[in-house]
Amino acid sequence: MAAHKLLTALLFSAASSLALAAPVSYLTVDHSSATLMDKAGADAVFKAAVPQKLAARLAKLYPVGRFGFITQVEGGFTEAKTCVVTARAMLVPRSGKALVFTPRKSAMAFDAQANASQQQCKDLAAAKLKEAIDSVLSSLVATN
Repeated sequence: MAAHKLLTALLFSAASSLALAAPVSYLTVDHSSATLMDKAGADAVFKAAVPQKLAARLAKLYPVGRFGFITQVEGGFTEAKTCVVTARAMLVPRSGKALVFTPRKSAMAFDAQANASQQQCKDLAAAKLKEAIDSVLSSLVATN
């Protein structure tokens, strides 16, 4: 009888540790200009900026079921062939499977690069989006 209780306790312990180790995944929505950033690119920048350890700490303060992130990159080329980029990241509340556009935290990053190629402009857009995400995260949790 005692062995049965011990086995049951071990199984519950293993199951709860597996549940705690589940990856944290926030709902993210991207509203970027297709010429600078696509959804897959925005997701990759977000995933690189928010490693699992940081996401787990963030989820304790801002639960995945109640919050999500919106990313947006806009810009393009001026007549003088200068790449101009604006990137924004926002923590917003969640309503079911949708995000509500009432930002709790928001950050923007801007930059311009003269004589840039299309790829250099896309790289600049990714760098500015990472900067905006990092800025939002630093206002929410310690990122070290």
